[in-house]
Amino acid sequence: MLSVPYVTGSPNWIDLGTADVEAAKTFYGGVFGWTFVSAGPDAGGYGMFQLGGRTVAAVMTVPPEQGPPNWNVYFQTPDADALVKAVEQRGGSVVVRPMDVLDQGRMAICLDPAGAAFAGWEPGRNKGLDAVSELGTLSWLELFTPEPDSALAYYGDVFGWEVSEMPMPDGSGTYTMVRPGGAAQDTTFAGVLRLNADPLEAAGGPYWLPYFAVEDCDASVARAQELGAEIRLAPVDVEGVGRFAKLADPAGARFAVVRGFLLGD
Repeated sequence: MLSVPYVTGSPNWIDLGTADVEAAKTFYGGVFGWTFVSAGPDAGGYGMFQLGGRTVAAVMTVPPEQGPPNWNVYFQTPDADALVKAVEQRGGSVVVRPMDVLDQGRMAICLDPAGAAFAGWEPGRNKGLDAVSELGTLSWLELFTPEPDSALAYYGDVFGWEVSEMPMPDGSGTYTMVRPGGAAQDTTFAGVLRLNADPLEAAGGPYWLPYFAVEDCDASVARAQELGAEIRLAPVDVEGVGRFAKLADPAGARFAVVRGFLLGD
Protein backbone atom coordinates (compact mmCIF):
# COMPACT_ATOMS: atom_id res chain seq x y z
CA MET A 1 0.00 0.00 0.00
CA LEU A 2 0.97 3.66 -0.21
CA SER A 3 3.10 4.81 2.68
CA VAL A 4 4.98 7.78 4.13
CA PRO A 5 7.84 8.78 3.97
CA TYR A 6 7.93 8.70 0.20
CA VAL A 7 10.73 7.27 -1.91
CA THR A 8 11.71 7.78 -5.55
CA GLY A 9 8.90 6.58 -7.80
CA SER A 10 6.17 6.50 -5.18
CA PRO A 11 2.97 8.57 -5.48
CA ASN A 12 3.51 11.57 -3.24
CA TRP A 13 0.89 14.11 -4.37
CA ILE A 14 -2.48 14.30 -6.07
CA ASP A 15 -4.53 17.25 -7.19
CA LEU A 16 -7.80 17.93 -8.93
CA GLY A 17 -7.98 20.26 -11.88
CA THR A 18 -11.50 21.56 -12.37
CA ALA A 19 -13.29 24.63 -13.71
CA ASP A 20 -15.33 25.19 -10.54
CA VAL A 21 -13.29 24.89 -7.36
CA GLU A 22 -16.20 25.99 -5.16
CA ALA A 23 -18.35 23.15 -6.50
CA ALA A 24 -15.48 20.71 -5.91
CA LYS A 25 -15.15 21.87 -2.30
CA THR A 26 -18.84 21.17 -1.73
CA PHE A 27 -18.78 17.76 -3.41
CA TYR A 28 -15.63 16.30 -1.88
CA GLY A 29 -16.39 17.86 1.48
CA GLY A 30 -19.74 16.07 1.40
CA VAL A 31 -18.31 12.72 0.34
CA PHE A 32 -15.06 12.54 2.33
CA GLY A 33 -15.39 15.31 4.92
CA TRP A 34 -12.53 17.28 3.39
CA THR A 35 -12.02 20.94 4.20
CA PHE A 36 -10.26 23.48 1.99
CA VAL A 37 -7.23 25.55 2.92
CA SER A 38 -5.82 28.09 0.47
CA ALA A 39 -2.14 27.82 -0.43
CA GLY A 40 -1.90 31.59 -0.12
CA PRO A 41 -2.18 34.74 -2.21
CA ASP A 42 0.79 33.83 -4.41
CA ALA A 43 -0.56 30.39 -5.35
CA GLY A 44 -3.08 31.47 -7.98
CA GLY A 45 -6.08 29.99 -6.19
CA TYR A 46 -4.40 26.64 -5.57
CA GLY A 47 -5.42 25.06 -2.30
CA MET A 48 -5.31 21.94 -0.15
CA PHE A 49 -8.00 19.47 0.78
CA GLN A 50 -7.44 18.51 4.39
CA LEU A 51 -8.82 15.92 6.77
CA GLY A 52 -8.19 16.38 10.48
CA GLY A 53 -5.74 19.17 9.71
CA ARG A 54 -3.62 17.01 7.39
CA THR A 55 -3.34 17.54 3.64
CA VAL A 56 -4.77 14.61 1.68
CA ALA A 57 -5.18 16.17 -1.80
CA ALA A 58 -5.21 19.54 -3.54
CA VAL A 59 -7.32 21.42 -6.07
CA MET A 60 -6.79 24.08 -8.70
CA THR A 61 -8.82 25.92 -11.33
CA VAL A 62 -8.40 24.58 -14.86
CA PRO A 63 -10.52 26.45 -17.46
CA PRO A 64 -12.52 24.20 -19.82
CA GLU A 65 -10.41 25.23 -22.82
CA GLN A 66 -7.32 23.80 -21.09
CA GLY A 67 -8.78 20.34 -20.64
CA PRO A 68 -11.50 18.34 -18.90
CA PRO A 69 -11.69 18.02 -15.10
CA ASN A 70 -9.23 15.39 -13.95
CA TRP A 71 -7.32 13.99 -11.00
CA ASN A 72 -3.56 14.36 -11.52
CA VAL A 73 -1.11 11.95 -9.88
CA TYR A 74 2.45 13.00 -9.00
CA PHE A 75 5.35 10.60 -8.48
CA GLN A 76 8.39 11.49 -6.45
CA THR A 77 11.58 12.29 -8.31
CA PRO A 78 14.94 13.52 -7.01
CA ASP A 79 15.44 15.60 -10.18
CA ALA A 80 12.54 16.93 -12.25
CA ASP A 81 14.85 17.96 -15.09
CA ALA A 82 16.36 14.48 -15.35
CA LEU A 83 12.85 13.03 -15.23
CA VAL A 84 11.63 14.89 -18.31
CA LYS A 85 14.74 13.84 -20.22
CA ALA A 86 13.96 10.21 -19.40
CA VAL A 87 10.31 10.75 -20.34
CA GLU A 88 11.20 12.09 -23.77
CA GLN A 89 14.04 9.65 -24.46
CA ARG A 90 11.65 6.74 -23.92
CA GLY A 91 8.84 8.01 -26.13
CA GLY A 92 6.76 10.13 -23.77
CA SER A 93 6.13 13.86 -24.00
CA VAL A 94 6.21 16.85 -21.68
CA VAL A 95 3.16 19.07 -21.19
CA VAL A 96 4.66 21.40 -18.56
CA ARG A 97 8.43 21.74 -18.40
CA PRO A 98 10.06 21.58 -14.95
CA MET A 99 9.16 24.61 -12.89
CA ASP A 100 9.64 25.76 -9.31
CA VAL A 101 6.51 26.02 -7.16
CA LEU A 102 7.60 28.81 -4.83
CA ASP A 103 9.87 27.08 -2.31
CA GLN A 104 7.62 24.04 -2.05
CA GLY A 105 9.25 21.91 -4.75
CA ARG A 106 9.71 21.47 -8.46
CA MET A 107 7.18 19.87 -10.80
CA ALA A 108 6.69 18.68 -14.37
CA ILE A 109 3.61 17.30 -16.14
CA CYS A 110 4.09 14.57 -18.73
CA LEU A 111 2.34 12.06 -20.97
CA ASP A 112 3.45 8.46 -21.30
CA PRO A 113 3.74 7.04 -24.86
CA ALA A 114 0.08 5.92 -24.80
CA GLY A 115 -1.13 9.37 -23.72
CA ALA A 116 -1.81 8.85 -20.00
CA ALA A 117 -0.98 12.00 -18.03
CA PHE A 118 1.18 11.92 -14.93
CA ALA A 119 3.41 14.36 -13.07
CA GLY A 120 6.70 14.39 -11.25
CA TRP A 121 7.27 16.14 -7.93
CA GLU A 122 10.76 16.99 -6.69
CA PRO A 123 10.21 17.85 -3.02
CA GLY A 124 11.29 21.14 -1.52
CA ARG A 125 9.57 22.27 1.66
CA ASN A 126 6.56 20.20 0.59
CA LYS A 127 7.51 16.55 1.03
CA GLY A 128 4.13 15.27 -0.18
CA LEU A 129 0.69 14.42 1.16
CA ASP A 130 0.46 14.28 4.95
CA ALA A 131 -1.65 11.12 4.97
CA VAL A 132 -2.30 8.18 2.65
CA SER A 133 -3.77 4.70 3.11
CA GLU A 134 -6.21 5.90 5.75
CA LEU A 135 -9.94 6.55 5.64
CA GLY A 136 -10.67 9.52 3.39
CA THR A 137 -7.24 9.48 1.76
CA LEU A 138 -5.57 8.15 -1.37
CA SER A 139 -5.11 4.41 -1.00
CA TRP A 140 -4.53 2.91 -4.46
CA LEU A 141 -4.08 3.76 -8.13
CA GLU A 142 -4.82 2.01 -11.39
CA LEU A 143 -3.43 2.75 -14.82
CA PHE A 144 -5.73 1.93 -17.75
CA THR A 145 -3.65 1.62 -20.90
CA PRO A 146 -3.95 -0.19 -24.26
CA GLU A 147 -0.63 -2.06 -23.90
CA PRO A 148 0.11 -2.91 -20.25
CA ASP A 149 3.43 -4.61 -21.00
CA SER A 150 4.70 -1.55 -22.85
CA ALA A 151 3.52 0.72 -20.04
CA LEU A 152 5.26 -1.40 -17.42
CA ALA A 153 8.51 -1.28 -19.37
CA TYR A 154 8.19 2.48 -19.84
CA TYR A 155 7.53 3.36 -16.21
CA GLY A 156 10.14 0.86 -15.11
CA ASP A 157 12.71 2.76 -17.17
CA VAL A 158 11.52 6.21 -16.04
CA PHE A 159 10.91 5.57 -12.33
CA GLY A 160 12.58 2.23 -11.65
CA TRP A 161 9.32 0.53 -10.70
CA GLU A 162 9.26 -3.20 -10.05
CA VAL A 163 6.40 -5.53 -10.95
CA SER A 164 4.55 -8.25 -9.08
CA GLU A 165 1.43 -10.27 -9.84
CA MET A 166 -1.35 -11.95 -7.93
CA PRO A 167 -4.03 -14.38 -9.15
CA MET A 168 -7.42 -12.87 -9.85
CA PRO A 169 -9.98 -14.20 -7.31
CA ASP A 170 -12.23 -15.46 -10.11
CA GLY A 171 -9.39 -17.38 -11.75
CA SER A 172 -9.55 -15.23 -14.89
CA GLY A 173 -5.83 -14.42 -14.88
CA THR A 174 -3.46 -12.26 -12.89
CA TYR A 175 -3.52 -8.71 -11.57
CA THR A 176 -0.30 -6.83 -12.28
CA MET A 177 0.97 -4.39 -9.65
CA VAL A 178 3.89 -2.00 -9.31
CA ARG A 179 6.02 -0.76 -6.44
CA PRO A 180 9.06 1.51 -6.06
CA GLY A 181 12.36 -0.06 -7.08
CA GLY A 182 14.06 -1.92 -4.26
CA ALA A 183 11.01 -1.60 -1.99
CA ALA A 184 9.32 -4.38 -0.05
CA GLN A 185 6.48 -6.37 -1.59
CA ASP A 186 3.90 -4.71 0.66
CA THR A 187 4.67 -1.27 -0.81
CA THR A 188 2.76 -1.93 -4.05
CA PHE A 189 0.69 1.14 -4.83
CA ALA A 190 -0.97 0.58 -8.21
CA GLY A 191 -2.41 -1.92 -10.63
CA VAL A 192 -1.97 -1.81 -14.40
CA LEU A 193 -4.93 -2.90 -16.54
CA ARG A 194 -5.73 -3.08 -20.22
CA LEU A 195 -7.97 -0.28 -21.42
CA ASN A 196 -10.91 -2.14 -22.89
CA ALA A 197 -13.27 -1.25 -25.69
CA ASP A 198 -16.13 -0.29 -23.36
CA PRO A 199 -17.01 3.30 -24.42
CA LEU A 200 -17.44 4.34 -20.78
CA GLU A 201 -13.99 3.05 -19.83
CA ALA A 202 -12.17 4.12 -22.97
CA ALA A 203 -13.58 7.66 -23.13
CA GLY A 204 -10.73 10.14 -23.07
CA GLY A 205 -8.04 7.53 -23.65
CA PRO A 206 -5.50 6.03 -21.19
CA TYR A 207 -5.60 7.44 -17.66
CA TRP A 208 -4.64 7.03 -14.01
CA LEU A 209 -7.55 6.36 -11.63
CA PRO A 210 -7.18 7.24 -7.91
CA TYR A 211 -8.89 5.19 -5.20
CA PHE A 212 -9.87 6.79 -1.89
CA ALA A 213 -10.50 4.64 1.20
CA VAL A 214 -13.95 4.79 2.81
CA GLU A 215 -15.58 3.08 5.77
CA ASP A 216 -18.76 2.14 3.88
CA CYS A 217 -18.55 1.87 0.11
CA ASP A 218 -22.29 1.82 -0.50
CA ALA A 219 -22.98 4.76 1.78
CA SER A 220 -20.20 6.78 0.15
CA VAL A 221 -21.54 6.02 -3.32
CA ALA A 222 -25.06 6.97 -2.28
CA ARG A 223 -23.82 10.26 -0.82
CA ALA A 224 -21.78 11.00 -3.93
CA GLN A 225 -24.80 10.33 -6.13
CA GLU A 226 -26.92 12.67 -4.00
CA LEU A 227 -24.30 15.35 -4.64
CA GLY A 228 -24.39 14.84 -8.39
CA ALA A 229 -21.83 12.12 -9.10
CA GLU A 230 -22.13 9.62 -11.92
CA ILE A 231 -21.80 5.95 -10.97
CA ARG A 232 -19.45 4.38 -13.51
CA LEU A 233 -19.28 1.02 -11.73
CA ALA A 234 -21.73 0.14 -8.95
CA PRO A 235 -20.25 -1.26 -5.72
CA VAL A 236 -18.78 -4.71 -6.24
CA ASP A 237 -17.00 -7.16 -3.94
CA VAL A 238 -13.60 -8.60 -4.80
CA GLU A 239 -12.46 -11.51 -2.67
CA GLY A 240 -9.36 -10.70 -0.67
CA VAL A 241 -9.57 -7.01 -1.56
CA GLY A 242 -12.88 -5.56 -0.40
CA ARG A 243 -15.70 -3.60 -1.95
CA PHE A 244 -15.17 -0.78 -4.44
CA ALA A 245 -16.98 1.45 -6.89
CA LYS A 246 -16.00 3.81 -9.68
CA LEU A 247 -17.45 7.30 -9.95
CA ALA A 248 -17.16 10.61 -11.75
CA ASP A 249 -17.72 13.81 -9.80
CA PRO A 250 -20.35 16.30 -11.04
CA ALA A 251 -17.77 17.95 -13.32
CA GLY A 252 -16.66 14.60 -14.77
CA ALA A 253 -13.39 13.90 -12.93
CA ARG A 254 -13.02 10.14 -12.44
CA PHE A 255 -12.15 8.48 -9.12
CA ALA A 256 -12.97 5.36 -7.13
CA VAL A 257 -13.78 4.48 -3.52
CA VAL A 258 -12.78 1.29 -1.73
CA ARG A 259 -13.61 -0.36 1.56
CA GLY A 260 -11.66 -3.39 2.64
CA PHE A 261 -7.96 -4.12 2.57
CA LEU A 262 -6.99 -1.02 4.57
CA LEU A 263 -9.35 -1.96 7.36
CA GLY A 264 -8.40 -5.60 7.69
CA ASP A 265 -11.59 -6.94 6.09
